[in-house]
Amino acid sequence: MPKNEPKNRKLKVAIILTVIIVMIFGKNILERKNFNELGDTFISFYEDRLVVESYIFSISEKLFRIKLLVNHCEFESDYSHVIDEIGNYENEILLLVKDFENTKLTILEEEFLTDFKKIIEQNLRISEYSLLYSDESGINIKSVKEYNSYIERAVSDLEKLSQIQMDEGQKLAMNSDKVVNRSRIWAQFEVAALVILLIIIYLLIYTSRSIKADFID
Repeated sequence: MPKNEPKNRKLKVAIILTVIIVMIFGKNILERKNFNELGDTFISFYEDRLVVESYIFSISEKLFRIKLLVNHCEFESDYSHVIDEIGNYENEILLLVKDFENTKLTILEEEFLTDFKKIIEQNLRISEYSLLYSDESGINIKSVKEYNSYIERAVSDLEKLSQIQMDEGQKLAMNSDKVVNRSRIWAQFEVAALVILLIIIYLLIYTSRSIKADFID
């Protein structure tokens, strides 16, 4: 056997081992990237979707209470506190909207949230209780109807915002599933690479005596 042949064998084995090690190293880098991506997805799902849904729920509750105060204004025995109550609810809503705005918003979310905020700031402010009800003329039907129309529009914005949370949450879940599937594929590749590596090591040990004999010859 030519003296160069054992050297060529060793060179080929060294190249194969180097390629396998580089691929395993690359796999670990990609795995770390997948792990970080999965972590970011979970954080986004919590901060930008679950927490936001809780904001929407709280806003809806306060909006419902405002509607009750408006629609049942004729039953209020103490009128003095009603305007203050409505104003307090509206201020609490705007604080929640501010927290909402600090989350990661999609283009549609920003559009509906801007419209909602405008309704609260410009259309649902009541300066005097007489705009809703007075002892002399009773319920101001036109004013109450107009006020309710703005509330319904605000509710519609909230419903659309809530639906966006569902849609975006589903996208995040699908993305997480893709990351997990990628990790499974790379894990299978790593197992296969390690098996190949073990086989090469075994062959090197098994054929070491033959290679040594070739050098002696």
